[in-house]
Amino acid sequence: MNAKKPHKEVTILLVEDDDVDAQGIMRSFKKRKIGNNIIRARDGVEALEMLNNGDVSHPNIILLDLQMPRMNGLEFLTKIRNDDKLKSSVVFILTTSKADSDIVASYEQFVAGYFVKDDVGSNFSDMIDMLEGYWKIAYLPD
Repeated sequence: MNAKKPHKEVTILLVEDDDVDAQGIMRSFKKRKIGNNIIRARDGVEALEMLNNGDVSHPNIILLDLQMPRMNGLEFLTKIRNDDKLKSSVVFILTTSKADSDIVASYEQFVAGYFVKDDVGSNFSDMIDMLEGYWKIAYLPD
């Protein structure tokens, strides 16, 4: 597996069932003129299908909600961490849950960060600023 050098455009897989939140995140990227490819799945099942069917090439960053129908975020994390092709995925949690059990379970699955939607700034601005800074200096797996 190769690593992408910093400053490369990264692909983002947004796994989010809430249309308002998903649109807000994508609008905030566009408003900042961040032209990264953002692909949306509405739950863990759809995200896995997209990844396994080749509809989405290996994303560099996954933004993952925890509370979703069919397959929640923690179940999705377990599946990708047990998949040799996907286990190196960089995952950030973006959720409404402040439960210690969700935070601990997420970090036990090696997430890169855990964000609560109420705390990430208006229009997700603080989180997007952090993510943009992250991929500009981080080496990410292909």
